[in-house]
Formats: sequence, structure tokens, C-alpha cells
Amino acid sequence: MLSVHGRKPAAVVVEPLAKLAIAAGLTPNMVTVIGAVVTTAIAVVLIPAGFLLWAAILSGLFAAFDMIDGTMARLKGGASGFGATLDATCDRITDGALFAAITWWLIYSYDAPKPLIVASLLVLVSSQVISYVKARGEASGLNLVGGLVERPERLIVALAGIGLQGLGVPYAIDFALWILAVGSVFTVYQRISMARRLDAIARKATA
Repeated sequence: MLSVHGRKPAAVVVEPLAKLAIAAGLTPNMVTVIGAVVTTAIAVVLIPAGFLLWAAILSGLFAAFDMIDGTMARLKGGASGFGATLDATCDRITDGALFAAITWWLIYSYDAPKPLIVASLLVLVSSQVISYVKARGEASGLNLVGGLVERPERLIVALAGIGLQGLGVPYAIDFALWILAVGSVFTVYQRISMARRLDAIARKATA
């Protein structure tokens, strides 16, 4: 939902940063790759080592690169097909790295119960499925916009969970993961249902 409704308020901060990046000679694709590499490194190094608060803070800061590159592309005349594909690919890598790192920490440092590990794995898998359903639907001509838990919500809840856990708030990561697990599964259902409905409408229109 935030990916649909949260862009205009964020543009106040992101657009000046995008202009600075362009002035520095960076391209949107360079910013995409830099953001993905740094964000992935932060997740796989800091989270398993137990530096949860720093991981949350730094991941949140570098997640902004995901908005900056798109704004840069718009300012330079529009995104390319390759740029959009690269951006989506990097998003999947960073999402996977984040939840894989969280799962690693749960198993080896948190002594998490098995249901919580299952919830974390469920978020890891469903985060990829949510994005795939949208991409596959769009390839079939279906505009699958929206959903309860999209990437911005997923990152906010996950980073809030590990950040609060790092501050010593008990069970913060537990609550975050269960919220994401239930919400992500529901979002998969939402998008599949949306695809079915839009496909039925398209078929009736051409009948």
C-alpha cells in the first residue's frame, strides 16, 4: 500500500538527493547496484553477528537508494526496460538476503522456537512470490497494483522488529515476523484473486 500512496510525501526528500546523484555523474543503474550491494552486505554481516540495531538503521538508510534510482530515471527522461529489470532483480536479492540473515540469527543466536523459524522462512518465500505474481500478471497484461504487504511495508516491519529487538524490547522480532507471515500469505491470495478477477473482466470484454 505504501508503494502506491507513499511516493508523493517521500519525493520531497528523495528528489533533491536524486538531483545530487545525477550532478555527481552517477546513473540510475549505478545507484541501483550500489544500494543492493551495500544493503545485502549489511544484512548478511551485521544481523548474524547480532548487531541488530545497526543493521536496522543502516539498512533503512540504504533502502532509500531504491527510491532514488527510480527518481533519477524519471528526471532523466524515464526508466529503461533494462533498468526496471535490474531494479526488480536487486530488490529480490536484498529481500532474500535480509530474511535469510534474520533466519540465520534466529537459529544460531536467538534459540528461536521452530514455529518462529517457519514464520521467517514463510516470509522469505512469500516475499518472492508476491513480486513474482505481480511480474507474471503484468507479462500477461494484468495490472496487479496494491496489496496488504508490499515491499515498503515488509521492510518497515522487519527493520522495526530487528531494531527494537536490538534495543532490548522482548519478542519484537517475534511479533514482526508473525505479522509479516500472516500478511504476506494474505497478500499472495489478494494478488492471485486480483489476477483472476482482471482476467475474467478481460475475457468478457473480448467475448
